Amino acid sequence: MRNLTRRQWTKASNLIAASVAALVATPSLSAELQDLHLKVIPRTDAERARIAAVIAVPDDFRQPQKFEELSAGAATVRARNNADAFSQPSGNLEFEQELDFKVGNGLFKKIWVSSPSSTLASDGLGPLYNARSCQRCHIKDGRGHTPNGPDDNAISMFLRVSIPGNVGDGYAEIEDYLATRPDPNYGGQMQDFALAGHPAEYRLNLTYEDVPVALSEGETASLRRPTYRAADLGYGPLHPQAMLSPRVAPQMIGLGLLEAIPVEDLLSKADPDDLDGDGVSGRPNIVWSVEFGEPMMGRFGHKAGMPTVMEQSAAAFAGDIGISSPLYPDPQGDCTQAQINCVKAPHGDQDVRVFEIDQIGMDLVAFYSRNLGVPERRDVDDPEVLRGKEVFQTTGCTSCHTPAHVTHRLKDQPEHSFQLIWPYTDLLLHDMGEGLADNRPEARATGREWRTAPLWGIGMTERVSGHTQFLHDGRARCLLEAILWHGGEAQSARDTVVSMPKADRDALIRFLESL
Repeated sequence: MRNLTRRQWTKASNLIAASVAALVATPSLSAELQDLHLKVIPRTDAERARIAAVIAVPDDFRQPQKFEELSAGAATVRARNNADAFSQPSGNLEFEQELDFKVGNGLFKKIWVSSPSSTLASDGLGPLYNARSCQRCHIKDGRGHTPNGPDDNAISMFLRVSIPGNVGDGYAEIEDYLATRPDPNYGGQMQDFALAGHPAEYRLNLTYEDVPVALSEGETASLRRPTYRAADLGYGPLHPQAMLSPRVAPQMIGLGLLEAIPVEDLLSKADPDDLDGDGVSGRPNIVWSVEFGEPMMGRFGHKAGMPTVMEQSAAAFAGDIGISSPLYPDPQGDCTQAQINCVKAPHGDQDVRVFEIDQIGMDLVAFYSRNLGVPERRDVDDPEVLRGKEVFQTTGCTSCHTPAHVTHRLKDQPEHSFQLIWPYTDLLLHDMGEGLADNRPEARATGREWRTAPLWGIGMTERVSGHTQFLHDGRARCLLEAILWHGGEAQSARDTVVSMPKADRDALIRFLESL
């Protein structure tokens, strides 16, 4: 909350509690309250009190909070000084689990080939695809990047595409669901690679317009406003109502811990009617889970369109690489019925194999993805970092970027169980203004809403990925630019950053670089 006293904080919390009670009472949201993917040990009242005390806003910003340097609790790993900083197993994995992690890593890096092939366990690529492996998009398990000039491909970036649809079975029980369906010619996302004999779907055409921004004390910044176009279409025109949205691959660290945050804790941050009057009205995305056949709260993806790590991983295999799995069994991936040669092409699920990657393989990939370690914080006691942390709080950034959570107590996932973590996200949807709008809905997310991105590890982006590109489409070339693109619910915080003393602005960036 922005600039609240303790008394105001209590009043606001009561308002939010009333909002959460209304959400829970809504029949369309009842099923999603179950953490269906986890074997949970319920919290006691004493534990709830302990958690509230641990994650409370500090009284004194002159010193770090207890355990603040351990971004992922006991799962935190040492901050390496090379590009492998995001590729380490969680610090609290048992020795026996490291084999599963390494095998999952091998599948994550695996280069898939076309069918038929003598490598029967590795064929099934495409025929249309965005990359030949998970690692090709999530390079070193970090962020993707925009094309480096007109001759560079968009290997870790693509365009999602959809057209307006009708609410069908299952979705009708989700209140405010914004139905879409795939483009009849191009499916759910645009693939810019294809096997021999198949044309690619498109080429990403990306241009920028410079937007100057005046800052306090005579400083200026220059933003770049992107324009995206699907050029060289290989399968006829897009639907007249086609909606395109760019996506850069996000970093992979800490996903299992984000998955283990209790739904009730996340809903406690929701304030869809802005009852506390602070201008911030986050709300959950409720999506249909293919894995569980139930509405669930979305946590993953730029618009929180996926509920679990398993489902996110299987959808990426299908859409990005064209690999079938038990959750997404179509062997042709995202090919449409209009792309008849793609549908009829040889696929890797023929003869012995039922799916191109089976459930055992998916379990290993999901285990790897859940257990990529979060690096420890650096310089937590540096005076400028501490000042930047206070600026982050008083400016209102924590209204969305919730600093700390405590995960569920879990029966069979001790590495994720009851950990104090510092991801700096509420995993909720927020209206980010017209400047960042893609005008494409996803489940309950409108064309102006985005999930609050976790900030842990953000200061190590250049070390891991070799660049400092941020936001869903990589338009921001530094952290300050990312802040300056914030609008909508974040407009007040953004304007405060513009007008604050330069020393405070520098301290804010220094704090973010320490995460």
